Amino acid sequence: MHNEVQDIDVLVIEADAVRAETVKSALQFLGYRPHQDGHVAPADSGKRDWCAVYIGDVVDLDDFQRQLDTLGEQALHLPLLVAADSPLAAQLPGALPGSRSRPVELISFPLRYEPLMDALRRFAAPSRAAASKSAAGPSALHRLVGASAALGRVNALIRQVAPFDSNVLVLGESGTGKEMVARAIHENSQRRDKPFIAINCGAIPAELLESELFGHEKGAFTGAISSRKGRFELAEGGTLFLDEIGDMSLPMQVKLLRVLQERVFERVGGNRTQRCDVRIIAATHRNLEQAIADGGFREDLYYRLSVFPLEMPPLREHLEDMPELIGEFNQRLLRRGLSGVRFSASAMNALRSHTWPGNVRELCNLVERMAILYPSCEVRASDLPEKYRGIPAGEEVTGAALLALMEGRSPVVAPAMASEATAILPEGGLDLKDHLSDIEVGLIRQALDATGGVVAHAAKLLRMQRTTLVEKLRKYGLQTGLQVP
Repeated sequence: MHNEVQDIDVLVIEADAVRAETVKSALQFLGYRPHQDGHVAPADSGKRDWCAVYIGDVVDLDDFQRQLDTLGEQALHLPLLVAADSPLAAQLPGALPGSRSRPVELISFPLRYEPLMDALRRFAAPSRAAASKSAAGPSALHRLVGASAALGRVNALIRQVAPFDSNVLVLGESGTGKEMVARAIHENSQRRDKPFIAINCGAIPAELLESELFGHEKGAFTGAISSRKGRFELAEGGTLFLDEIGDMSLPMQVKLLRVLQERVFERVGGNRTQRCDVRIIAATHRNLEQAIADGGFREDLYYRLSVFPLEMPPLREHLEDMPELIGEFNQRLLRRGLSGVRFSASAMNALRSHTWPGNVRELCNLVERMAILYPSCEVRASDLPEKYRGIPAGEEVTGAALLALMEGRSPVVAPAMASEATAILPEGGLDLKDHLSDIEVGLIRQALDATGGVVAHAAKLLRMQRTTLVEKLRKYGLQTGLQVP
């Protein structure tokens, strides 16, 4: 997916390895991209949207300065997140050149998400403005979120084709981010200051598509009470994105082909020829070569559009990008005033086993759904909708048996389900403690549902003391809306 405000990066300078991992995990959860030890080439640094510098334990001042130097001139303006017990806390901001006027926020440990999020929110906007002024070139690179080899190839192709006006055909399954590719190409082109106009060719009836693309004159058809510009006129000088081009009717394909060949068109009901200067980016989830063989798509139009074909990989082929994508979606939720969502290790393992037919769009929708259902809580595998859990339905029985063993009771398993009472260890292994916690949370929720949320009754159903269940509810953040007599 395209990052709406570019990638928001934070340089982490921390000699304490444990603290460094804590800070990086918190930043990733909030949707930022932490970089430690200054492993960012100065040339690459200018293409990043630096938000802040985190300063923790500093052992070697020369090494500290070297890491700052990787940011170039940006280091003189970026806000500072400083650990309250850092050796440099008492000296900042005056310890750094030109830093007396920069914002400084002290961060206490144990680290809490809310103060960190508030601090970043307070100075994120001005720091992005300062970074953009010192960035190399007129515009920092807009790119797709993801560090996998598959996304790296796509981003490289975007960089290569963006400066030219060649037609681009973006291929890929639904939900892979084809429109985000089109926007990234536009934002990195010389047309970035001109309009980006998108139209879904499959969502508009064939008889209306011509008017939508080319506009119409007053009285051209019933209901045309005034003249209207089409998408080609609205996109003049910029980029026109034709989504789902494979769904366009054959008669409309002929008219589009003429525009691509001659760069002229007429409004519906008009006779004045207008020239157009637009870059065409088309996209489809269909196999156009097969459509040509079936007589559903014109071969000459296909070759006009596919000057530079670019294929988007499905999410199942770059699952390693999932944490970064979730971080991006969290950042969007925060900007909308929603809480971010955090997935446990077992939940992430379950998500990786899903086939993702809806691809990145499906993941985005799931993250928002979980953020609404479990605000400020860690989402475990048992909290996920059933189709995402990646476990058979019989696993709840397995969970009951395991929980019984944890509490020193003899598990009772129905004979018909006995064959399902042995869990299968995933090929990549699992975090047993986290897995058992997931099972425990799932059973507690079932007990609460069965007793209408009355904790005392749920405790009896689970054969435990009410006070023990209350502690577990507090531990897992499940107290809201419950009746605790």
